[in-house]
Amino acid sequence: MRLTTVVTPGTPRAIVTRLNQEIVRIVNLPDIRSRLLDLGADIVCHSPDQFGAFIKAELVKWSKLLKEMGIRLD
Repeated sequence: MRLTTVVTPGTPRAIVTRLNQEIVRIVNLPDIRSRLLDLGADIVCHSPDQFGAFIKAELVKWSKLLKEMGIRLD
């Protein structure tokens, strides 16, 4: 399980930054962190820019695989 947060495109940068800061803070609270780990979560606290780069790389990777296998999404 990977925990992620995505906001609507065009969300003001200040809001994205604040959401990221608060989510990182909460995820790192000992009781929350422990519970998430118990549930099998992969806790990775990226910056919004790092997360955006990760999503772009995943889209390229999976799009390539689907194309190579001849799979179409309808």
